[in-house]
Amino acid sequence: MSNVERTLSIIKPDAVERNLTQEIQNIFSKNNLKIVESKKIHITKEEAAEFYKVHQSKQFYSDLCSYLSSGPIVVMILEGENSVALNRKIMGATDPKNAEDNTIRKLYGLSIDKNSVHGSDSIENAKTEINFFFKD
Repeated sequence: MSNVERTLSIIKPDAVERNLTQEIQNIFSKNNLKIVESKKIHITKEEAAEFYKVHQSKQFYSDLCSYLSSGPIVVMILEGENSVALNRKIMGATDPKNAEDNTIRKLYGLSIDKNSVHGSDSIENAKTEINFFFKD
């Protein structure tokens, strides 16, 4: 039985700035994640705050919002078998130092904050996050 899901992926400002968009998208494609929709946008700090509101009680929240709104990002809907888990595996650990070899964060992440990509952590959050950026 197939378990095709959709998940949200964001190529963060540090990776967009370093022109890594195509390389990162190629990694998704090679791992059977189809990019259904993609757009380059620049969000405000307020929009970032809304997007990351699940983290608002955490110490890093303000910095995270400032960072995500600091430059253009590429938001994508990825589709594939177990895409939420697969995308998280491909991204690697939040801290690039702890990420497995050949994961996006190991290859391109600069720090725990500037780790190049974001991916939804559950099917429920994927739906919410996709709707945030891709309202019909």
